[in-house]
Amino acid sequence: MDVGTAELGAIAGAAGAVLVLTAGRRATLIGGFTLLAFAEAALVGSLAVADRLASPTFAALGLAGFVVVAATAAVLARRPTFVLPLVLAAAPFRLPLDFGREHRFFVALAEPGQLGRLLPLYGVLGAAAALLLWQTTRSGTVRVLPRLIAWPAAAFLALACVSLLWSDDVHAGTNLLAYFLLPFAVLVAVVGRADVTPGLPRALAIVGAGLGCVFAVIGLVQAATGTLLFYAPNLEVSNSYSTYFRVTSLFRDPSVYGRHVALAIGVVLVAVWVHRVNFWLATGLVALMWAGLYFSYSQSSFVALFVATAWIVVVTGGRRARRLVVGAAAAAVVGAAVLAAAALAGSSAKKVTSDRSRRVELTARVYKAHPVVGVGLGAQPLETQHVAVRKGPVPRFVSHTTPLTVAAELGTIGVLLYGLLLAAAIAAVARVRRRDAAVGIALGATLLALFVHSLFYSGFFEDPVTWFALGLAAAYLAAPRPFDTAATAATA
Repeated sequence: MDVGTAELGAIAGAAGAVLVLTAGRRATLIGGFTLLAFAEAALVGSLAVADRLASPTFAALGLAGFVVVAATAAVLARRPTFVLPLVLAAAPFRLPLDFGREHRFFVALAEPGQLGRLLPLYGVLGAAAALLLWQTTRSGTVRVLPRLIAWPAAAFLALACVSLLWSDDVHAGTNLLAYFLLPFAVLVAVVGRADVTPGLPRALAIVGAGLGCVFAVIGLVQAATGTLLFYAPNLEVSNSYSTYFRVTSLFRDPSVYGRHVALAIGVVLVAVWVHRVNFWLATGLVALMWAGLYFSYSQSSFVALFVATAWIVVVTGGRRARRLVVGAAAAAVVGAAVLAAAALAGSSAKKVTSDRSRRVELTARVYKAHPVVGVGLGAQPLETQHVAVRKGPVPRFVSHTTPLTVAAELGTIGVLLYGLLLAAAIAAVARVRRRDAAVGIALGATLLALFVHSLFYSGFFEDPVTWFALGLAAAYLAAPRPFDTAATAATA
């Protein structure tokens, strides 16, 4: 790959991310989006796929994609309230498509078990960004995102971008920037400036719960038939030699599938507690999604759901409910400690944790050796492999712990910015709760579940839902007028 081009794209991406998130003027916003577009072109062009993109067929596909994005932007211009639900609906999906000259029409279905990029989300974000720029050009005004979210997010993204300059795995870092972090900067910029209406919470809840139910049904079908649509090679081996069958639904990993279902369950639970949905309907939905979640056998998803549920009960329930949650949490901690002690008594930590303890130890050594700015974006698995005595494929050295990955790749400065972003999210959730209690509680449960899940399975910053939640909080705080609701008074 062309390292110089990737570095140039990283610098442009850092500047573009800062500008689109902090812009208060038309020229600044347009300049930020222009830099991000240039950065994307440079980063993708630096990858090995660049030569495959230079063909008449790809040009035709690009033109078709442009037409689709333009048509979507035209629809959103007439129905701007569709922006946020459409972004949320597109966020989880990764179409199983493969691009290259080896295919007759340049594009074909990927091999079994493989997933593509977040193409639906990219399309929706492109249309929403085009609409935002068009509206900005016509009005000459730009809605300013609240500093509470804009500046911490911009600082973290800027550091992640420029860290590519010293990354030892430029290819992995370029992929993270091109396909995740830079599009997510656009996501926050677009979602944070979208219109907030009284009917928005209901629309988003329907989309979130609907996605969870779809994922759960597909997971149950996979459990019944013993057939997976997408999977990682190690999962295929694990299912062949274990006594239980883990499902992935429309994802490649059971833990990612479990995370999305757990988030959907949290949304329904919030709707129940604030009396926004029929109790028996909610019970049926939760039962369906719980059944689907069970067959993921994702312990991290179960823990994330438990913590999010506890948060919901604590902030919405009475004194008796809070005492029950505290008691249940204490019992869970004691029980987990007893089980862990019993397991460790007859085995090693490496075996009990499925090699996670070794990965944590090795990644901590990487951070210790590079404590200030880390080893650069995407380089943690490769650097961890270098310090290991027993080598193996690079994917086997992913830390699966977001705080530790941030420390290894971005150093102490990155950890501080990561903590600042988390603190900003907490403060933003508290402020949103004062405007709309249901939305604030749902955002808090979502971000809390994502954070807890990322302690056991990395992906906090690679999940578009994280950035959607931050953008939605920004949208509520940036709205011209507060949306006081009956639920606010009822749950205050």
